[in-house]
Amino acid sequence: MAKKEKTDLLSYIREGRTMTQSEKLRLIVNLSIPSILAQISSTVMFFIDASMVGHLGARQSAAIGLVESTSWLFGGLVSAASMGFSVQVAHFIGANDFHNARRVLRQSLVCCALWSFLLFCLAIGVSPYLPFWLGGGADIAHEATLYFAVFGMAIPFFQLESLSGSMLKCSGNMKIPSMLNIMMCVLDVCFNYIFIFICHLGVIGAALGTLVAFIVTAALMTWFLLMRSGQMSLKGHPGSFRPHADTVGMAFRIGAPMGFQHLLMGSAQIVSTMIVAPLGNIAIAANSFAVTVESLCYMPGYGIAEAATTLVGQGIGAGQRLLTRSFAYMSVGLGISVMTVMGILMYIFAPELMAIMTPVEAIIQEGAQALRIEAWAEPMFAATIVCNGIFIGAGDTLIPAIMSLSSMWGVRLSLAYFLAPRYGLKGVWTAMAIDLSFRGLIFLFRLFQGKWVNLKISKTKEA
Repeated sequence: MAKKEKTDLLSYIREGRTMTQSEKLRLIVNLSIPSILAQISSTVMFFIDASMVGHLGARQSAAIGLVESTSWLFGGLVSAASMGFSVQVAHFIGANDFHNARRVLRQSLVCCALWSFLLFCLAIGVSPYLPFWLGGGADIAHEATLYFAVFGMAIPFFQLESLSGSMLKCSGNMKIPSMLNIMMCVLDVCFNYIFIFICHLGVIGAALGTLVAFIVTAALMTWFLLMRSGQMSLKGHPGSFRPHADTVGMAFRIGAPMGFQHLLMGSAQIVSTMIVAPLGNIAIAANSFAVTVESLCYMPGYGIAEAATTLVGQGIGAGQRLLTRSFAYMSVGLGISVMTVMGILMYIFAPELMAIMTPVEAIIQEGAQALRIEAWAEPMFAATIVCNGIFIGAGDTLIPAIMSLSSMWGVRLSLAYFLAPRYGLKGVWTAMAIDLSFRGLIFLFRLFQGKWVNLKISKTKEA
């Protein structure tokens, strides 16, 4: 029943029908819940992974924590490529133009395959040197190198899973990607247990478990998109896979600022890791575990942001500016409310959450202190996350990218550089909390300023 209601309400956007406030809220919630569940399950996966490795010892935890920020950088570049094409699909579907939506899909498969191959080669190439570039010691370098090399092998499958999932979500199908992502988390935990504890592969076992889970999920996600999706299936809809300048150019306009943002934001995360690294293996492990625990708080925000991307993308494609603005404001309000509650819970249960990750008392204490600092920034972090999802749906990626980069490099890293030597990990996380609060405020200013909703995104159609 919920699925039918969601489909009916989504059709209201394309048909230009009036929606009540309660209908808008139900649609946002119905689209958000599957994505939130998938995001939380993904976080639980990393939570369990980190806990498994954490019980191997501080050295193994530090090895993964050292290269974790670089993994996020590559993941961000994969996501940017996917969204460059998926936003176009959302706009075409909003305009009831399913023919051109499929045209974009076919071209995206070729372009993203080439992009992921380049990232794969780069990741494998830098893996032997990366731990030393990041300031890691010789005691953790070998395991860090192996972990990142296996991650590099997973990039093509990560790209395929990301593209298929974002295409389905932008078409309004949140259920299938969410179910498959939950399945991936279960598989990852099972494979990790086998490789880490039964096969006794340690750190590399954690990477191999994730690789196998990605391969299975990517295969199933792509099969459903291409063969079973009602709006996006290519079965019975032949056409050329050759990339065209209009589609690739638009993907570049949307995705390039996101990719550049992820590149510099990822670089900033790496610099942040380099600031933490001299504090010792305990600080590296505590920082990594605290980041994993904190993600339990902000994953609901990302789920709501994905729903907002779909609604805004289809709303703009349908030419419904007022409805689009209303969806945006309600999504931000919901995101802030949910993440404020999560922040309160994180503050209260910080020591207990860290204790799940590791039995090492020193790591628990440092990580819990960091989490309680970060809890104060969760409401504005929610504003940043959901607003960014809104801007992506509108194709407005350049200015938000500049805003994020300015805050990250000008506020977080500058403060962390000066605070870390005196206050240790507490100083690094204080800088992070100030950065996220400032970024949330400027994103809200841009949201209510309203220029994003009036952007002209040209959609050249196939003759």
